Amino acid sequence: MAQKATDTFSLKNNNNVEITFAAHGGRLLSVKVPSASGEVDDVLIGYDTVEEALKGDLFFGALCGRFANRVSKGQFELDGETIQLDVNNGPNHLHGGNEGFNQRLWTVKSIDKEGCTSAFRLSLVSPDGDQKYPGELSVNVTYSLNDDNEFRIEYEAETTKPTIINLTSHPYFNLEGAGTPDVLDHKLKLEAGNYTPIDPELETCGGEIALTKGTAMDFTSEKTIGEAVKSDFDQIKLVDGLDHNFVLDQEGKSLGLAARLTSPKSGRALEVYTDQPGLQVYTGNHFDGSEKGKGGAAIDKYAGVALETQIFPNSPNCDNFPNAVLRPGETYKHTCIYKFI
Repeated sequence: MAQKATDTFSLKNNNNVEITFAAHGGRLLSVKVPSASGEVDDVLIGYDTVEEALKGDLFFGALCGRFANRVSKGQFELDGETIQLDVNNGPNHLHGGNEGFNQRLWTVKSIDKEGCTSAFRLSLVSPDGDQKYPGELSVNVTYSLNDDNEFRIEYEAETTKPTIINLTSHPYFNLEGAGTPDVLDHKLKLEAGNYTPIDPELETCGGEIALTKGTAMDFTSEKTIGEAVKSDFDQIKLVDGLDHNFVLDQEGKSLGLAARLTSPKSGRALEVYTDQPGLQVYTGNHFDGSEKGKGGAAIDKYAGVALETQIFPNSPNCDNFPNAVLRPGETYKHTCIYKFI
C-alpha cells in the first residue's frame, strides 16, 4: 500500500521515551521524554495532529535539503558553471527551495538496527534539476532510538552529477514541555569557541569566522539563552535573537559532543552529538503568537530552540568554509544524535 502524507510512525524504548514522525517531510511530530521526577511531557514545539502539522509551519521537525540553511542570492559556482536556485528567504535560498525535502513524501520502512529498540529508514529520490539542483540525488535517512535515550539520525546520499548538499533536521525543543511560554531560562553550553557572523548586506554568512569570547555568542561556559538574546550585541540585534552557525571545536573530524541544553524547572537535559563541523542555533525569533500549537497554546517568540547539525551557511560561496560539493562515486554521510537525560 502506498504511503500517505498523514501516515505516522513511532519509535519507543524501555524508558518511556517515544518519538512520532510523519512520512511527509520525515517530520517529527512529538518527542515524549520523562522529567527528572518521571513525568512524561512532549518537548517538541509543533501541533496536536498530523493534519495540523501539514497546514502549519512546514519546517517544524522536518528534514531539510538539498541544501539546509542559506545560499546567498541562491547562486553558486560549480565546475565553472553558475547555478541559480530559487530565492525563497529574502534575497537568499533557504532549506532547499520552495519545494524542499521538508515537503516531500518519504518512503518509510521499519528496519532492525543492532542496539536499538526501534528504527526506520526513510528514502527518496530527488530527480536531476529538482529545485534547479544538478544531478539525481538518492537519499536515505535512518531514525533510530535506543535505551540510552539516544535518538540517532543518520543521513546518506549519492548523486549522478556534481551537486551541493547539506542535510539537517529542524526540531524546536522546549525541555519544560511544549506549550510552556519560552526557553529563555534554558541553559546552553556549546563546544564552540568560534562562530560565523551574519553579513547584514547578504543576510547570511560571508566567510568570516569570529571568536565568541567576550561576546553574547560565547556559550563555552553554560549560560541561559535569555542572557544572550536579551543582550545588545549587534549580531543578536540583527536577527532579534540567535540564528547563528557555531563552528564546533571538533571541526567535524569525528562524532563528538556539540551542545548541552538543560531545563532547570523540569530537570531534563539534551545533549547533541555530531560529526558535522557546524551547529545552527535558532531561537524561533520569527514566532509571533499568531499560530496555535499543542494544547492550543500560542507559539510565541523564543518558544523553542533548534539545534541543527550541518556544514556552514553559504558554504558553496565561501572557499574557507567546509566543502559542500558531492560528486558521483562519493557518498555523503552525516550523523546527528539527540540524547535525552
